Amino acid sequence: MSHAPMIEIKDIVKDYVNGDETTHVLKGVSFSIKKGEFVAIMGPSGSGKSTLMHIIGALDVSTSGSYTLDGQDVSSLEPDELARIRKQKIGFVFQAFHLLPRATVLRNVELPLIYSGIDREERARRAGEALIAAGLDESRHEHLSNQLSGGQMQRVAIARALVNDPAIILADEPTGNLDSKTGDLVLDTFQALHRQGRTVVLITHEPYVASHAERTLLVRDGLIVEDRLNTDKVTHGP
Repeated sequence: MSHAPMIEIKDIVKDYVNGDETTHVLKGVSFSIKKGEFVAIMGPSGSGKSTLMHIIGALDVSTSGSYTLDGQDVSSLEPDELARIRKQKIGFVFQAFHLLPRATVLRNVELPLIYSGIDREERARRAGEALIAAGLDESRHEHLSNQLSGGQMQRVAIARALVNDPAIILADEPTGNLDSKTGDLVLDTFQALHRQGRTVVLITHEPYVASHAERTLLVRDGLIVEDRLNTDKVTHGP
């Protein structure tokens, strides 16, 4: 694992202004994540973790402070430049799977490549490789996404996040719509991606989910109040 930061957050402040009222959501957050780390950002509702996730995902910008992603300063980019960063650098996995229900698994994973103008043969090859990396057997690749279980649909969503070879995988409550056994299988998938050298950032409010990462950042009242290694990290299977 490289020692260079993949993500570097310095003194991030995020305020929301509504008329005469200012809400201070993030109050000077600083941390770094190395390439190849698997980090959970955990906090209760209202802690600021979702706002921090939006900044990491280039969906929003901070009021002040700096954010560097894969060597590029993201802090002051214009909306079209932020969109390019999201497209090229970040693979998103959400609680809701956001799959096209009547499209095949392979087609769903190919979509980001279609938008990038990749030819059909290369799209199919890369989508197939991403699905295998996400743990979905080749026998399922031609199924419609609405024929899959919840866990299988989330693995398709993970494969779609992988297909452009992003700098980071950013997962927002990815097990929230799954039962505990299926959720464990999805968390195993993230651990497998981490072992392959992927940088994974997992947003959660659940200590059990966070315990699958190698490190947890605890957010409370707009601040990082704890940064700990998960020495008792949960793993399943071989």
